Amino acid sequence: MTPSHPNRIEALQDLEPTVDEFLGSVIRGLSAPQKSLPCKFFYDERGSQLFDKICDLPEYYPTRTELRILENHAGDIAALAGPAARIVELGSGAGVKIRLLLHALEKPAAYLPVEISREHMMAANNTIAAHFPDLPILPVCADYTRPFTLPEPPGIHYRRTLGFFPGSTIGNFTREEAADFLRVTRKLMGHGALMIIGVDLVKGLDILHAAYDDAAGVTAAFNLNLLRRINRELGGTFDLSAFRHEARWNSNVERIEMHLVSLKAQQVTIGTNRFNFAAGETIHTESSHKYHLDGFRKLAREAGYETVRVWTDARKFFSVHALKAA
Repeated sequence: MTPSHPNRIEALQDLEPTVDEFLGSVIRGLSAPQKSLPCKFFYDERGSQLFDKICDLPEYYPTRTELRILENHAGDIAALAGPAARIVELGSGAGVKIRLLLHALEKPAAYLPVEISREHMMAANNTIAAHFPDLPILPVCADYTRPFTLPEPPGIHYRRTLGFFPGSTIGNFTREEAADFLRVTRKLMGHGALMIIGVDLVKGLDILHAAYDDAAGVTAAFNLNLLRRINRELGGTFDLSAFRHEARWNSNVERIEMHLVSLKAQQVTIGTNRFNFAAGETIHTESSHKYHLDGFRKLAREAGYETVRVWTDARKFFSVHALKAA
């Protein structure tokens, strides 16, 4: 069993969305002409575990490609950050990528993981504490797409904030939402902050489809788990066998879309709310926008950031951007 390190893991700042917030988001999404569900609710404990499995799949290139870029350039990122940086990771997940940066950074002042799945984050924090026993860890359970504040405990002194947003999660936003998100995080991180962001790039459709609809069916299970969560937490009546996972490429906005397709005409209830599905009707659960390098530089500039450095793999499948407030 992984040991706990209570002396270095500070008290959890718990801003996890409430059941009422979850219910309200689901009702609004399923009431729209194009039914949808917010992808942030994928990440209950089982959903987080399934996503970790997705990251290890042979078809899922983003995780291993970004890891190689970080392995090759962690020293460059550390040089840009300087000593005594406070690291804020948005969507910290299993904490695998941040360990590469923590090993490279010079005397990091503190690590602030921000994650919507409380149990998953705290398990990852124990692992990080075991590797970095002198590092203060200040966990925040929150939906980072909504306003929140970072903990500022006494005794933690840092020279600058290093924001870390890996995994191409920026692609879950529309381009307008991504620009707004960058503006919000720029304010959150404070003056002089550096942002390190993973950005997936446009590539062949065969590679994209395989990455989001793997042969082992793990992505399908991940997508369907959202319906299972609604049944468990909100009293929904979804029959998971009556829906199938589908990944689609939307060329107009250069994004992969994940949908759950109704296999028959059916009705689902959630409390007193009833939702009718026609055969073939879909629930849009996630988008993953893909970028061109110049396009993301332009978006970052519009959001008030200067692109300091960009690193890619040899095939230009994926990119990691270092941004600084302009």
